[in-house]
Amino acid sequence: MNEPKLIQFTNNGLYCPIADIYIDPWRPVDKAVISHAHADHARWGSKHYISHPDGEGILRQRLGEDISLQTLPYRKSLSINGVKISLHPAGHIIGSSQVRLEYKGEVWVFSGDYKLENDHFCVPFEPVKCNVFITESTFGLPIYKWIPQEEIFQQINSWWKHNQDNGKVSILFTYALGKAQRILHHLDHSIGKIFVHGAVWNVNEALKMNGAILPYVQRVTPETAREDFAGSMVIAPPSALGSPWLKKFKPFSTGMASGWMNLRGAKRRRAIDRGFILSDHADWPGLLQAVEGTGAQCIYATHGYTASFSRYLNEKGLEAHEVQTQYEGERAEITDVSSSDENQKEQ
Repeated sequence: MNEPKLIQFTNNGLYCPIADIYIDPWRPVDKAVISHAHADHARWGSKHYISHPDGEGILRQRLGEDISLQTLPYRKSLSINGVKISLHPAGHIIGSSQVRLEYKGEVWVFSGDYKLENDHFCVPFEPVKCNVFITESTFGLPIYKWIPQEEIFQQINSWWKHNQDNGKVSILFTYALGKAQRILHHLDHSIGKIFVHGAVWNVNEALKMNGAILPYVQRVTPETAREDFAGSMVIAPPSALGSPWLKKFKPFSTGMASGWMNLRGAKRRRAIDRGFILSDHADWPGLLQAVEGTGAQCIYATHGYTASFSRYLNEKGLEAHEVQTQYEGERAEITDVSSSDENQKEQ
């Protein structure tokens, strides 16, 4: 009898039947390996979780303080029913991991979400050799090629200074977990005060519990005097866009940092003043480089432009397949419904 596939695609998520363990399941299971703490990959209700130590605080904040959570440092391994399981840097956000499974000499790697550019905040992506690579393809089209982040952060800082000179507050919308901390790390703090929405503040506090070093910022509260915001930068989740919460900052200019700002019309559809093309996902060249770095001959694309990316890889002589999953990539950043409760509290 043939051994079952090391990882199967099921209604509950990615499943390793030999170890009886799931990876980033979207329904409650007994044992789950979590690649990172974004809501489409880390879901409530499983009996036991395994993840990287840097994500422990935010996972407990989002899934419950009393969850059964085992942490596993990068490149260390544990064995379950003969399956060797290890985590490796994905470079997506702090604590994000690729999940490597090895059994009888066969190696499968699930990428989770990843980017190749070193953001100088989280541990950079490392290619992991494998037979089968399960990859995201959020931006799996040739039109997506990121500008070096140094140029983007220069644009953001220049926009902030320009707004300050014109008597406006700068409000930059971006996902509360991951990109917000990356941006805070690269802002020019000499320009002025930096405030954050409560959703960003709470994420920062959870990450600090696991040793993350973040720059000084102030939380926006109902008690904050309006004059304190003059010339400042405010970091907020996209769900705050268009909400009454914004009234306290007038006059202001709005911006959004997202890979989707690469698309013509995206800024207009979001009704913002300025778009900055900044993503925590790999662009087209990054995806191809990651696939090549694994040496895998079999590729599964889980979310994003799966059909186009798989077709291209097949044309290049690899065996590539698209699979249906509930992972959302950066689309979760645009909706960002997870912060809606904070908007109500902060109004």
